[in-house]
Amino acid sequence: MSNDRPLFFQVMQYADRADGDVINMVSGSPDWEPPAALREGLVEYADSEPDAFQYQPSEGLTKLRAEIADRRGVDLEQVVVTNGGAEANYLAMAAALERSGGDEVLLTDPVYPYYPRKAELLSGVPEYVSANADGTLDPALIRDAATEETAAIVVTTPNNPTGAVYDESTMCELVAIAEDVDAILVSDEVYDHFDYSGDFSSALAVDSDHRIVTNSFSKSLAITGFRVGYAVVPHALIDSVKTRHMLVNVAGSRPAQYAVLQALQETEPAYYRENRERMYARIEAFTDGLEQAGAEYTIPDGGFYVLARFPEFPGTLANVEQLIDDTGVAGMPGEAFGSARDEWLRFALLSPRVDEAADRLAEYF
Repeated sequence: MSNDRPLFFQVMQYADRADGDVINMVSGSPDWEPPAALREGLVEYADSEPDAFQYQPSEGLTKLRAEIADRRGVDLEQVVVTNGGAEANYLAMAAALERSGGDEVLLTDPVYPYYPRKAELLSGVPEYVSANADGTLDPALIRDAATEETAAIVVTTPNNPTGAVYDESTMCELVAIAEDVDAILVSDEVYDHFDYSGDFSSALAVDSDHRIVTNSFSKSLAITGFRVGYAVVPHALIDSVKTRHMLVNVAGSRPAQYAVLQALQETEPAYYRENRERMYARIEAFTDGLEQAGAEYTIPDGGFYVLARFPEFPGTLANVEQLIDDTGVAGMPGEAFGSARDEWLRFALLSPRVDEAADRLAEYF
């Protein structure tokens, strides 16, 4: 496995060192308030008795796991609360590779770059299936690529970076493919609260021992720094997942999980709706600016990201750095997400200054 630091860090460091005012459109960290109940939960926890500051059950606070299980329609024992969605994905891939005679991990191209790096960390072999031009996934191509060597099929919906949302028929077929080749579908659904199409369908809608669903509260509650995620795991794999989680972490953050529980129980649907509406307004504003810049661009059906392609300006790290220097707008190079979108740049619309960023790009190009 390469020891090179992910391009995310390189771009962030370059932007931090740059002269002048830089609009950060690299990170997937929400810029809005978490729910009031979450802050209140932290304050309340600060007054707890000393035993509340000690280890909790390794698999997570029981009441939080019960809340997740109830919301997702699964058994309590299937839920492991993890150190963010990142650990949940790691545990899911590890479980898939551990149970399988094969070592292949099927990924989409473009791909969230941490997936192949995790696969390699676990001695898996990444294999890629190209997404359609609009970012959607043709399950027939996954079926053609899946073999007895396939241990895991990893997808994310809504997708990062394309913004595609996989519908019910796609998810059902992906689970069926995993069953047919005795693999595990790992469905990362961290952006599920940011579906603008109404077509999102969780893999949990399919009852199967061949799928693990991962998620996190980082995006939905605007708390990327809390590191509270979870995995919903088939009964046959839950012991191995819990054991690996315990050996890596011992346990998660008890105050953070308590505050998340309070937020889940007390936050009204309006909070999530307002954040979706905020994001959709930003998508419209930013893509209007890209239109003026003469760029080709995506209009995401979900998530936080817009892909853009500018004439004679491919999505390389060098061009991203040039854009930071010349315009003060920091995005991600498309080459970070695989070969399928290496002519593109990815912009995270998690800044109140997306209009200004679009204006800068329009003026530059």
